[in-house]
Amino acid sequence: RLYLLALISIVLASCGSSRTASEAKIHKTEKESEKKSAGKRSSIVKYAKTFEGTRYKFGGTSKKGMDCSGLIMTTFKKENISLPRTTSDLSKYGDWIDLKTVQKGDLIFFATRKNSRRVNHVGIVTEVDADDVEFIHASTSKGVMRSKLKERYWYFAFVQARRVL
Repeated sequence: RLYLLALISIVLASCGSSRTASEAKIHKTEKESEKKSAGKRSSIVKYAKTFEGTRYKFGGTSKKGMDCSGLIMTTFKKENISLPRTTSDLSKYGDWIDLKTVQKGDLIFFATRKNSRRVNHVGIVTEVDADDVEFIHASTSKGVMRSKLKERYWYFAFVQARRVL
């Protein structure tokens, strides 16, 4: 009986410790994945900022001129992430996220036409702090620039945020 009890104790103890080791390995993998994702996010934002001042050009995807979805596609392409070309298609890509959870590199979408909630503009989140979200986008009037979500115009035009990383 004692031998059987000792054997059962050893088996149960080894199962518990292997599960813990397995959970630790999964946790470590998740942390590595988050770190890799954070690096890509920073790289994407840094690259997007190199286009600041580029003039607006409908359908453009280069320093000669670009539109809002062209900025997104070009920026993510540098990290070998293929995204749809149009704002409408981008607004259905990735995962919908609550504005309270946005991070650098997430996409934010706007409806800028009067009396319409249909998405027609997109930007990349560049900074997030306690009370505001900064994003880079290609404005028809000023080209590629950074704006803040708490600006009245953008606040009322905001429709959704999405995460592709």
